[in-house]
Amino acid sequence: MAPVVSGFSKLSKKDKIKWLTEHHFSNDKNAIDTLVTYWNSNEQLQQLHDEFTENTISNYYLPFSVAPNFLINDKRYTLPMTIEESSVVAAASKAAKFWQTRGGFKAKVLSAIKVGQVHFMHTGTPEKLQKFFNLVKPKLLNSVSGITKNMEKRGGGVRAIELTDKGLEIDNYYQLHCTFETADAMGANFINSCLEQFAKTLVVEAKKYTNFSETEKDIEIIMSILSNYVPECLVKASVSCAIQELPNTSQLSSLQYAQKFVRAVRIAEVEPYRAVTHNKGIMNGIDAVVLATGNDFRAIEAGAHAYASRNGKYTSLTHAEIKNDTFVFSIEIPLALGTVGGLTNLHPLVKLALELLGKPNAEKLMEITAVAGLAQNFAAINSLITTGIQQGHMKMHLMNILNQFEATKSEKEHLIKYFKTNAVTHSDVVTQIEKLRA
Repeated sequence: MAPVVSGFSKLSKKDKIKWLTEHHFSNDKNAIDTLVTYWNSNEQLQQLHDEFTENTISNYYLPFSVAPNFLINDKRYTLPMTIEESSVVAAASKAAKFWQTRGGFKAKVLSAIKVGQVHFMHTGTPEKLQKFFNLVKPKLLNSVSGITKNMEKRGGGVRAIELTDKGLEIDNYYQLHCTFETADAMGANFINSCLEQFAKTLVVEAKKYTNFSETEKDIEIIMSILSNYVPECLVKASVSCAIQELPNTSQLSSLQYAQKFVRAVRIAEVEPYRAVTHNKGIMNGIDAVVLATGNDFRAIEAGAHAYASRNGKYTSLTHAEIKNDTFVFSIEIPLALGTVGGLTNLHPLVKLALELLGKPNAEKLMEITAVAGLAQNFAAINSLITTGIQQGHMKMHLMNILNQFEATKSEKEHLIKYFKTNAVTHSDVVTQIEKLRA
């Protein structure tokens, strides 16, 4: 067991690694070498990465990939994708190529409203508190004028403040439920700054309010924080084509393919066990673009899954149907993204990712990202209802297995050729490596 350490954050990076090596890595020099190997030789760039967060000791690399041929709203894009999972980028690219000759993807931002809340306790009656709120609301808005000035110039700002009585859930519990637009910024700092000022103003004004008793004048602020559930920050993306343009094989006609695809999505709409994996596949595409563009994929994940549960049961984020001999596949998802602030102005690869996309504004990035999720889901369902998911996935996973066994270049060439005509399984890869080495 490692000893308690004081002042760890003040140690140099080398001293942090020395302490870790002594107490966690059994003085293994290979551990030091591995950590140092991933340092960037450009000292200025390394310092930039070190300062993104705390107690950094090295860099953790993820592949920065691209998926070309995305036709979105009649404009062609190459999508940046940062993800470690094999077959995701290949699947997205394959879906993009399929739909580019069938009209491409259509995407539209439905709304861009974000949410934040001041959570507080108050012992007065809801009616008396509502009267106070109606009186003080203009003062609340005025109290953040200095914070909102620049945001309002860009078209954003505070959109509404409402008093919400949550006393049925917790005695004396209320909220200021606030909505915002943050233009091209993710807006977390902006929203939280506004909320904290609302809280201060609320407390001050309550003490002045003559219709409150002495105990009612004391409002207890529990916390002031944005919400990552943004059901009004919505984007919709879709693809459609005549049924006869869908795949047609000896196993499935185009119509049978469409019907089977619709049934597969319908299962995800009614069966939560399937819906979770279904939506995970959607998030493979979405998270990869979110990460590559320097946005917060944890917030996006949390908001998406909450939205999938909004009607009391976890369900699919996509929908498929047949309309008058036309196949239609769509997604509706909340995506609170930004193209300014945070890492977007700092991380060199994030800058390149946004440049690759033509320097989109926040709404355009929402559209592109939703399309990535829809494409990923199309590719996954296409595999599931035809060849099965493992055939393509395991072929892409082959290189990972070969690297685990430290296969040489010639061994890789031989085995890649072998598995072009043979099913990839972990056990067979091991068998073939052993044969080669024997």
